[in-house]
Amino acid sequence: MTRTDVFFDTNILVYLLSGDIEKARRSESLLARGGMASVQVLNEYVSVCRRKHRAPWEAVLETIAAFKSTLTILPISLETHERGLALAQRHNFAIYDAMIVAAAQLSGCSTLYTEDMHNGLALGGLRIVDPYA
Repeated sequence: MTRTDVFFDTNILVYLLSGDIEKARRSESLLARGGMASVQVLNEYVSVCRRKHRAPWEAVLETIAAFKSTLTILPISLETHERGLALAQRHNFAIYDAMIVAAAQLSGCSTLYTEDMHNGLALGGLRIVDPYA
């Protein structure tokens, strides 16, 4: 059963491919329990895999299929965009980070797993957690 209270940022998925065994294992453990991500996360994952890791398309599509079967994937909506803009302005987030936070908030998640933002920051009912800290 997919958890509906956690949201994953792209970096958690990318660590599955990293040479950092501890982070890869931690990511695998978290993702195996399920959760949510957005189409933005999948798009960013593909970009990193192809550009940085030079992964072949077949491998990228295979991992994307695995994420789709484990996670609930949410669309990017105009509401997400508008909330993300407000979050970026209010908290000085990078725009794509703000869109991740907005998607997590709108999905009703209580936890956003990411390595890229302020560990422990609470934004309404959402808490940002660095699972590697």
